[in-house]
Formats: sequence, structure tokens, C-alpha cells
Amino acid sequence: MSKKSKVQEMDEELEKSQSVNEAELSEEVKNEQEELSVEEQLRDDLAKEKDKFLRLFAEFENFKKRTSKERIDLFKTAGQDVIVSLLPVMDDFDRALKEISKSEDKELFKGVELISNKFRETLKNKGLEEVEAAAGDVFDAEIHDAVTQIPAPEKKLKGKIIDVVEKGFKLGDRIIRHPKVVVGN
Repeated sequence: MSKKSKVQEMDEELEKSQSVNEAELSEEVKNEQEELSVEEQLRDDLAKEKDKFLRLFAEFENFKKRTSKERIDLFKTAGQDVIVSLLPVMDDFDRALKEISKSEDKELFKGVELISNKFRETLKNKGLEEVEAAAGDVFDAEIHDAVTQIPAPEKKLKGKIIDVVEKGFKLGDRIIRHPKVVVGN
């Protein structure tokens, strides 16, 4: 073989080794890119899971607050049905006291009055309060229930309460029976 062919062979071998080295380098670069993309993918997945967890946690906290508030409201008005059914009894006590006061028997009046007061105090301890409504007060449709309207006896009573037919009550902050009133027009 001649010197040229040896040089050519060497050049060819050098080119082959360079191409093999380039292929290995490009494969390593690809592997690194794949590792980076896998790492990036894992980071994205982790971020998504963190976001999902935080949203779920916030939703659960809101659920706890809402149910806690509902439970407190329920305890405040748990006996509402019973108390509403006892309101006519309280009205009957008022009517009985009014009639008994007309009689001569003061001991009977004192006895019924004591029972009435005890009954009222028991309901008051359970959260029952009377809604204030008196003749001359301004009529408020949010609070009062107008039974009827009559011509006002005086101009200053126009749009105001003339008479209270039935007392109103509230349990806590909630009105359970609106006062029934007569309004002047």
C-alpha cells in the first residue's frame, strides 16, 4: 500500500471515530433533554397536585365553617316549633288575667299572674322576646303585619299604628310571629 492510501485510511478512521463521537454526544444531549423534560414533567405534575390539594383544603375549610354556622343557628332556633305552638297559650293567659282582674277575687288573680310570669320567664330564658309595637309607632311592613286600615282619627296618626291586635315575638334575631296591628290611613 502506498502512503496515500494509508493516509486515506487514517482519515477515514478519524472521520468514523468523529462521527461515532458526535453520535454519542448527540445521544447524551438527547438523554439530558429527556431527563430535563421528565424532570419538568414531574415538576408540572407536582404543581398541579399542590394546586388541587390547596383547592380541596380551602373547600373543606369553607364546608366546616358553613356547617358550624348552620349548627349554631339550629341550636338557637331548635325549639322554635314548640315555642310557636305555646304563643296562643301565652295569649290566653293575657286574656285570662284581663278578665280575672275585673273580679273581686284578688288571690285568684295573684295565683294566675304567678303562673303566667313563670311561663313567660321560662320562654324568655329559651330566647323568646316580645317585638315592641304600640299605638302611635310608625308602621314598618318588615316588622308589623297590618290586619286592617282605618281612617286615622288625627292627621298625625296617618301611616302609624292605631291599635295592636296581637303581640309579636322573636326568637333570637328572627321574628317568629309578627305583631298584628291596625294602621291609620
